[in-house]
Amino acid sequence: METAAVKSMLAWYREHQRVLPWRSLPTPYRVLVSEVMLQQTQVATVMPYFERFVQTFPDFAALAAADIEAVLKLWEGLGYYSRARRLHACAQQVMENGGELSDDPTELARLPGIGPYTAAAIASIAFGRPYPAVDGNVLRVQARLLADDGDVSSQSARRRVYERLLAVIRQTPDPSAFNQAQMDLGAMVCLPRQPLCDECPLRAFCRAFASGEPTVYPRRPERRVTPRMHVAVGLIFHRGRLLILRRSEDQMLGGLWEFPGGKLESGETPTQAVEREVREETGLTVEIGALVGVIRHAYSHFRITMHAYRCRLAEVGEPVVACERPHAWVIAEDLPKYAFPKANHKIFACDGFAEGFQE
Repeated sequence: METAAVKSMLAWYREHQRVLPWRSLPTPYRVLVSEVMLQQTQVATVMPYFERFVQTFPDFAALAAADIEAVLKLWEGLGYYSRARRLHACAQQVMENGGELSDDPTELARLPGIGPYTAAAIASIAFGRPYPAVDGNVLRVQARLLADDGDVSSQSARRRVYERLLAVIRQTPDPSAFNQAQMDLGAMVCLPRQPLCDECPLRAFCRAFASGEPTVYPRRPERRVTPRMHVAVGLIFHRGRLLILRRSEDQMLGGLWEFPGGKLESGETPTQAVEREVREETGLTVEIGALVGVIRHAYSHFRITMHAYRCRLAEVGEPVVACERPHAWVIAEDLPKYAFPKANHKIFACDGFAEGFQE
């Protein structure tokens, strides 16, 4: 970037920067928490979660000492739950290393959940170190600025942009403002489909704008078809309590609670899948009752259609759950104490769900 372009962008940032809760007090801890939350998640979604999180866990010591169940519960609904587990592990490692966060991106990248981008963002925003933070917004701004028709999703393109900006940021008196200005520019002005070029401080320097077709850049790879999975779960009630299982740490949504169930096998009906999955996961035999609901939910790389059935135990007497994973029989009032995936919350809202506690 030309020196004049940098000056123009920083002047725009001073006047138009977003008001974000982590910017008001950019301590290393708050910056780290915000950057981890912002991984693959929009700013508007993150803000209320960030506020609640830092109020409950105000520093590395508080987070490190917390039970992972409490961390996951506070993270509930934000998605990508492995981030919460890694953030918790990161705080514990920081405390083991003396309680202070390094300002060196190489050292930061050795912490759980901290990749090159997050390490550079923390180093620049929290410590003022001259390292470019190259996220999707920055890649789009840079691709348009230079009319770069390369695939910005590739690692080689990201590295090329990083090296180019590294030389620029080393000459910039405020690395934090430099990085955040590009982020804000991409989020507020240099939008993916309808860029507000008339409001852009880089318009005079932008080759994509000069070409008359700014939205041609960056080049986008063809979108893949999102696969859909069909799953079925059993809501097993017994004497006013509901059986829930905790997902293993190495699974997707690890550490969260769920109902017994799983994917339908070839040629299997949802009710057959529930009977099989319940038997395999818990050792229990159930009779399938009413269909509580059919839930459709989208994750980042796939979608699910989930059939939820109320179930009765076929055995008499007190049930014995043969499950290696943690499990619990919970009353309705205690459900909010457990962290569940979003798809399960949709089941809670279905007509007929609460009736199972009264059987």
